[in-house]
Amino acid sequence: MKYIPSIAFEEMSGSAKGVTAAKVKSRKYIRNRGYGGSTRTSYQASVKAVFKQLSQAWKGLTNAQILAWNAAANTAEGRSVLGTKSKISGCNLFMRLNYWVVYCGGNIMTAVPSLAGVVAPADASVAITASTMTFQLASIPDSVTNLKLIIQASEPQGNGVTRAYSKASAFGEPLTPVATAISIKSDYDAKCGAPSAGYPKVFFKYFYVNTATGEKSGEKMVSAVLSA
Repeated sequence: MKYIPSIAFEEMSGSAKGVTAAKVKSRKYIRNRGYGGSTRTSYQASVKAVFKQLSQAWKGLTNAQILAWNAAANTAEGRSVLGTKSKISGCNLFMRLNYWVVYCGGNIMTAVPSLAGVVAPADASVAITASTMTFQLASIPDSVTNLKLIIQASEPQGNGVTRAYSKASAFGEPLTPVATAISIKSDYDAKCGAPSAGYPKVFFKYFYVNTATGEKSGEKMVSAVLSA
């Protein structure tokens, strides 16, 4: 099954954690990644379920609502899987924004929200030991109303790996930004497995999402190594 790229994958190319970004005849889309078998990860299944839900919702919009989304898309720009800006359709804008609204537990927006942008998070530090894994932002916005922190991470990597941010995928639930350390070990280990002496490195991507509009901030990156 193919899907128009949502904001969740706006800068993604190739395959990562169950999905593949592709381009055919200048049309960009997201499809389920082929593994040569029938097994599907829970993350892959959840992405597919969200897109199916959004596709059905788009088909159920009134003509007036569709025209409003098309008009909004004319003043918006998307980012292709190659990192270059491109014009987007009303359907694409609907998918991009609503993906994160639904992902964070909200209801699908049928009306175009008022968009104002989302500032990227501050730098973060991650500490990993055999018994703990904590994520801490250097600072947070004065107001975190309608703001959620999304953390993505790679599976544990070997010492020879110097950059594996493209392998990062979501784990755990969207978080309310706080200035104190957040324990993420339980959620991370359940999804990716615990880091070990042979695979001590983890690469993280993180960003904010406005749960009222579906807007996503720019992504930040940080890596961490298991401490003795």
